[in-house]
Amino acid sequence: MRLDCTHTPDLMIVHVREPRIDAAGAIDFKDRMRDLTAQDGRRVLLDLSDVMFIDSSGLGAVVAVRKALGPERPLELSGLTPSVEKVFRLTRMDSVFIIHPTAPAGADGLRDAG
Repeated sequence: MRLDCTHTPDLMIVHVREPRIDAAGAIDFKDRMRDLTAQDGRRVLLDLSDVMFIDSSGLGAVVAVRKALGPERPLELSGLTPSVEKVFRLTRMDSVFIIHPTAPAGADGLRDAG
């Protein structure tokens, strides 16, 4: 699972660089997210603008990451494509997550190792 990180002073932005988060990659996604967020106490924004498809396993992986971060670090989402947004809406997960239309301006240019 290809994930890139960018950082602002108070925010870690994780860009998913895959077209799918599905059963084949859900465990890898969770493991990579755990590794990326373990040593960083900033808020986490998951940029899904490259993701065109997410299935129930992928959705479960995103929810698992949210739970792992705990209540003090809520997982926020951005850049939901229409098909991904539909899954979040149909499952009512759009009421559970804070969803931003896009990642913060200029964040993509701040790419760090990830």
